[in-house]
Amino acid sequence: MSVNGNASVNMGMDRDMDMDRDTAMGPDGTASADNGNAGGDSGNAGGDSGGNGSGGRGGSDAGNGRAGGRVGGGPAGRLQSLFEGHRLTPTQRRIAHSMVRRAADVPFLSSVELAELAGVSQPSVTRFAVALGFDGYPALRKHLREVAPAEPTADTGSYNEYQQAVEAEIENLRHLASVLADPRPVERAGRLLAASRPLPVLGLRAAASQAYGFAYFAAKVHPDVRLLHEGGTMAHDRIDAAVRAGASTLLCFALPRHPREVVDTLAYAKEAGLTVVTVADSAFAPVAKVSDLLLPAAVGTGLAFDTACAPMLLGRVLLEAMCDGLPDAQARLEEFDARAAARGLFVE
Repeated sequence: MSVNGNASVNMGMDRDMDMDRDTAMGPDGTASADNGNAGGDSGNAGGDSGGNGSGGRGGSDAGNGRAGGRVGGGPAGRLQSLFEGHRLTPTQRRIAHSMVRRAADVPFLSSVELAELAGVSQPSVTRFAVALGFDGYPALRKHLREVAPAEPTADTGSYNEYQQAVEAEIENLRHLASVLADPRPVERAGRLLAASRPLPVLGLRAAASQAYGFAYFAAKVHPDVRLLHEGGTMAHDRIDAAVRAGASTLLCFALPRHPREVVDTLAYAKEAGLTVVTVADSAFAPVAKVSDLLLPAAVGTGLAFDTACAPMLLGRVLLEAMCDGLPDAQARLEEFDARAAARGLFVE
């Protein structure tokens, strides 16, 4: 689908400081109880905050809390593969999330440095390594160094910080492409979004622009898209209104640092009976436990403020998948083009 409104739709796709006593979480992002903390919002590339919220019942056609598909060969992909199949506590999920975000650096970090990055205690890092089947953190770090790619990589030593940020985003996009080799999670998400009338789209703070961009284009093909850009009780009121109007699914864009109100809002949406589809920066993000289907797309952390090329592109992929579930999407776009031409809406 063309994202500029043209009728060229190509149809055919369907601080917690040491809280290891918390309820363990499986890789499906569910738990019977949680009590992690969530931090505030900041654009910088520092550590992430944990999540707060409780899971609810999942909706129909929902996934198991994270996207399937093959894992890419990049550093983030290898880490995701390493963590799969292990039941992790909220603290350990926090460590895993921080490692994915700094995947290229992790093999060279000490346990103290990793603990500081994740905002947990150093013994928590050691227990995390043991939970993954290693004798301790040194054994985990040795393994990560051994599985690092042996093939020559691009020499970025002479790149300035801006070029390095671009190279990091290129790697994030490569990883996203490898995940999309299995299109089934995105196709399932597209069907859920297309079937929800209305379709609430949530994005707060750093993720607000991602939600706005999706809602802007989605409104050209979906009959009722409702943007939720306020948190707290205002978001709860709008969720209630959407449910009364017949909504079945909520789409959320969640980017670091993850605000507590996003986790709380998703928990409220699940309690209201909505299926929650979330685009987040990793499968171990704090919103995973309150999502029925989580689609990960890494963010860049090399600049003072995170960059989100992969989440933006994944949002456009979701738009395409949603169009495949809307039989009248092509006609709606053609109608929009005709009206736009009559009004002289665009200068080109």
